[in-house]
Parts: sequence; C-alpha cells; structure tokens
Amino acid sequence: MAAQQADIRLIVGLGNPGANYHSTRHNAGFWLLDQIAREFSCSLHNEIRFHGETGKIHAASKDIHLLKPTTFMNRSGQAVAALSRYFKIEATQILVLHDELDLEAGDNRLKKSGGHGGHNGLRDIINHIGKDFLRLRIGIGHPGERNQVVNYVLKSPSAEDLSRIEDANQRTLKIIPTLLDGHFEKAMQALHTK
Repeated sequence: MAAQQADIRLIVGLGNPGANYHSTRHNAGFWLLDQIAREFSCSLHNEIRFHGETGKIHAASKDIHLLKPTTFMNRSGQAVAALSRYFKIEATQILVLHDELDLEAGDNRLKKSGGHGGHNGLRDIINHIGKDFLRLRIGIGHPGERNQVVNYVLKSPSAEDLSRIEDANQRTLKIIPTLLDGHFEKAMQALHTK
C-alpha cells in the first residue's frame, strides 16, 4: 500500500451480538457500521459462512463489503478471516471500526496497523490475518482503573458521552467518501482537525 493511498474493500464493525449488548460501549464499532450502511442505503443480512451480518456498498467505482461479526468480540477474527479469504481481500484493504479506551468520548481517530492494545477483538483479528489492517478508533473514554475496564466497556455510556460519540460518528461519516476514494492521509487530517 502506497503511503498516501488506501484501497479499502472491507469495513468491519466490532461489537457483541444480542440485545443485551446493543447499547454498551464495546459495541461502538457496530453503531458506526450501521450508520455507514444507512448512509449508503445498504441492509445487512446474516451470512452463516462469514459468521456475521454482511452487506455491500458501491463507492469509488468499486464494491466494498460491510461486516458485523456475530461471534462474540474475542472471536471477531474468525468472521474477518472467512470473508476476506473468500473475496481475496488483503489485510491492508480492511478497515476495522472499534471502541478505544485510550481516546476520550467524542474523539475518533484513524490509524494504520499496530498492536491490539488489550482489545480482544483486535487481538483475535491480528491472530487470524496479521496487524496490517486499518483502524478507525472510536473514543469511549477510560474508567480510570484497569480492573474496572471489563465492567466499563460492557455498560452503556452516560448521556453526555453518548452524545459526544454520536457527534464524532457524524463527523466520521463526512470523511468516509474521502477514505473510500483512497485518500487515507487526507481523511485522517480532516477527521483529526476539529
């Protein structure tokens, strides 16, 4: 992948399936993927062979797959690997949307590759396809104490934090066309400049 370009063919939103988890911070990736699907008038359908809900949008003169794994978070890599193998999509062509403890609520950031930072969904994806995928980190804030993290991510954000996350996701939607056109750095600059 050239320094300035990104050829995105798959966008994955991370979360846990089921109504119990729908409004929890850990499902921020699902929220944003749902918004992208709505923006492109795409409905997602359960696809057993890909262990998730999938759909397809057309942008930048190409088809781009959308995926919400229906495995639990710590097995997200199974779904990502199954779909990317089937459609011959490289790790560098995958954008993963995920909740990020190290960013405040309302701060979304793009990142190229990297480690998992303790995120079980990212850890499993890295185990399956390596670390060279793109990330869109959705800030959810940190509870302050490490031993409170699990409880924190599996609870709903406060009304104030939710409003900030929703505002950040709206800003993110505006840069998605630039990103899908291949202009990663330009999209990153636009998103990171408030």
